[in-house]
Parts: sequence; structure tokens; C-alpha cells
Amino acid sequence: MIVGVPKETYPGERRVAIVPGVVPALVKAGLSVLVEAGAGEAAGFPDSEYRDKGAAIVERGEVFAKADVILQVRTLGANPDAAKADLALLRKGQVVIGFAEPLAALEAPNALDEAKALAERGVTLFGMELMPRITRAQSMDALSSQATVAGYKAVLLAAEALPRMFPMLMTAAGTISPAKVFVVGAGVAGLQAIATAKRLGAVVSAYDVRPAVKEQVESLGASFVELGLKTVQIEDSNGYAQAMDEDFYRRQRELMAKIVAAVDVVITTAVVPGRRAPVLITAEMVAAMAPGSVIVDLAAEHGGNCESTRPDRTVVEHGVTIIGPVNVPSMVPYHASQMYAKNVSSFLLHLVSEGELKLDLDDQITRDTLMTRGGEVVHVGMRELLGLAPLPVRTEGRTDAD
Repeated sequence: MIVGVPKETYPGERRVAIVPGVVPALVKAGLSVLVEAGAGEAAGFPDSEYRDKGAAIVERGEVFAKADVILQVRTLGANPDAAKADLALLRKGQVVIGFAEPLAALEAPNALDEAKALAERGVTLFGMELMPRITRAQSMDALSSQATVAGYKAVLLAAEALPRMFPMLMTAAGTISPAKVFVVGAGVAGLQAIATAKRLGAVVSAYDVRPAVKEQVESLGASFVELGLKTVQIEDSNGYAQAMDEDFYRRQRELMAKIVAAVDVVITTAVVPGRRAPVLITAEMVAAMAPGSVIVDLAAEHGGNCESTRPDRTVVEHGVTIIGPVNVPSMVPYHASQMYAKNVSSFLLHLVSEGELKLDLDDQITRDTLMTRGGEVVHVGMRELLGLAPLPVRTEGRTDAD
């Protein structure tokens, strides 16, 4: 079986789906690896390193023409404009694995057009965002690995923009007090932001709607802020955040206002898959912050947790710098690619047996991530969003690669 790795075409995307270090594991599993020339250069992986590890370097057309499985960071769903040129290169029975933004239709009704287009081509598509958060799938959890990178980078962006240093310093010129950092959301990105800010010497506090994460926050040396809000059904069955009602967010903002006004840096990470990010920091809260303060909004791509956020822009309001970075993992492409490559290669090897792709539809990992197959959009949630009737339950022949 041949695995193909094309160069990413999304504007500004510097990651690559496979790094040289994981190629030997794929070869050992009986797979041949084709990598488009220059695919890893932006991430710091030259063609020569891929060759040394057993991959062949070819042109883009050959990757699509020969590969049985295409591995990408951004598939057509997550790259709807630039990737349209690749649609004609895909063929019936070909498998595509990568980020596909499968739940975007909750926010944009036409966002599933790409999935339908791939289904019509007969492509089997797996969305890495749909990976269930179960123990067996931890090594395949690309959302978590990329969130780790984003949480780290968010603190560095804040430190660069803040007109003061993070650590406490005792110098001949006097004592410099440490910066105060408040992290909203203690998921993977938030916990990494906490850890990074602490390593830089800041005094860190954090809030999350899940009281259960208090121990994790405190284990990193931060204080956990408790607002006393009652929360119900804050996670879905796969461990992903669920949206709360507007009354909850209103009360949350009221209670959080004093905390935000007293800190130097706020890093927000609250994202609900497929939905616009909740507004947690209002314009009034920004106005109450001290001039020179910084907000880094990691939810900028999804509308932002701060009312003043502008995606992919840095704005200054009332002397407060609000940074709305997008595609943050791509800002650290070497390690983001390294982590993603481990995720996607582990997932691919989960699907492979004796050098061939064998899809066990009774397996939760395979079933939950499968989006299109056999000319149909097959994912249950996506079919509901498209208004399609449920597919008949298969009772036999459930292990195949159609």
C-alpha cells in the first residue's frame, strides 16, 4: 500500500502531515511512502531527511496518482479554496486522512459542501477532529497535541507584547514584581499556557467551568479561581466541551470582571466544537484593564472569547493589546508537525493490518472518525446536519476498505 504526503496549500500553513522520523514505522508496517518535493521545508524537514528514512520524493501529481492513502494536515474541508484544485486528482476508493472541520456546519450551513464533494468522488475521508477521547486513542488525539503547541505559543505572544517582564527580579535597581497571568479554560491549551507562564516566572491563576480540573491547575503551581456557578453537562460523551446557555455566560462575565481588571495578561482558550466561541471578555471588561495589559485570544478563529478580538489581527483598545492569532500551531511548525505526524501515523497504523487497509466499523475509533465512504456521507452527526436519513445498519461484512 502506498501512502502519499502532499505539501500543504492553505495560506500560511507551515506544517506537514508526516515528518521523517515516523517514516521507518510506516515502512516497517509494509507501506511505501511518497512525499511531495518541498512538503516539509517550511517546518524544517528537508527532502534529504525523508529520503534517508526511506521515503520517495516525487511531484504533487504523482502523490495523488499513486497513493492509496493521502495524509494531510488540512483536507478539503479545512482548506476549501486552495484544495479545490486537488479534488480532480482524487479517485474512487482513495483514502484521505486529516483535519476536515466536520462540525463547521453548526456555524456555517454550507460548510459540508466539501465533504459532499469528496463523497461524490468516492473518497473515504477520516476527520482527525472526530477522534474519541478514550484511552486507546490518546496517541491519535491531534486536537490535543496541537492545542499543546497553541497554549505554549500564546504565552510567548503575550510576553512579547507585554511592556513588562514576567518574572520577579531582585536587582540593584530595585525589585521587579512578577506579571499576573489569568488563563480562562483549563483544557489542554490552557494547562500548557499555565505551565509555560509559570516557567517564565509569572503569578498565574486560572478558571474553568469544570471544578474537577482544580487539582490539575494547582499541580502546575497556579491558583484556581472558583466563581460558584452551577454547571451541568459541560462535556459530551466524547469528552469535548458543550455550549452553556447565555444566562450562564452573562453571570460568568459579571463574576470574572474584577479578576480580569486586576491582571496583566489574559489568555482565553474556550472553544466549543462546531460553534462560535462564547464571549467571555466584554468591551467593558477590556476598558477596565490597566493600560499595557494584553489579551491573547486562542479562540479567535471561532469568533473569539473577547468581544474586541479581530481574527488574525492585533488591536489596541483603551491601551490594552488584544491579539487574535489564527492557526497558532503553524507558528511552531517543527514540533507541531512532529506531534501531528505521530497522531496521524498512529491512526493509520490502527487501520492497517498486514500492509493493507482494513476498516473495522465495529471499532469506535474507526467508526467515529469516518466521514465519507462508498459515495455517501456516513458520519451520523454530519448526516443529521445535512438533513439526511440515517443509513441502514450493516449486519455483515463490516470489515472492509470500500
